[in-house]
Formats: sequence, structure tokens, C-alpha cells
Amino acid sequence: MTPPAPSRALYRIPEVMALLSMSRSVIYEQIRSGRLRSVTQGRTRLVSTAAIADYVALLERESMRRAA
Repeated sequence: MTPPAPSRALYRIPEVMALLSMSRSVIYEQIRSGRLRSVTQGRTRLVSTAAIADYVALLERESMRRAA
């Protein structure tokens, strides 16, 4: 899984859903659990490019641990 190109700093939740191929409820659960960082601007929740890359790296580390 490749993180998004750094051309944008922030993504809205529907964009994060598409980038990570996850449902809305899973994305929000990951945010609630602290595994996927996000910020709010007004009523809009946004996820940074860095947070997406960190989340993907976390998933890769967990996958490697399970395989070992």
C-alpha cells in the first residue's frame, strides 16, 4: 500500500476512505482509537498526509509481527 503523494497536506474523510480502501465506520473507529490521527477545521474532520503514511506504516509493522 502506497501513501498518497505529498501534493496535498489534508484529506477529507471520503478521500481517506478511498485512499485506504476502508469504510467510513472503520476510518472513524481508527480515529477514535488513536491509530489514525486527524484534526478538525470547523465541522470538517481532516487527515494529514503524514497521518495516513504513519497509519500505513503501523499496519505494515503489525502485519510483519503477525507473520513472524
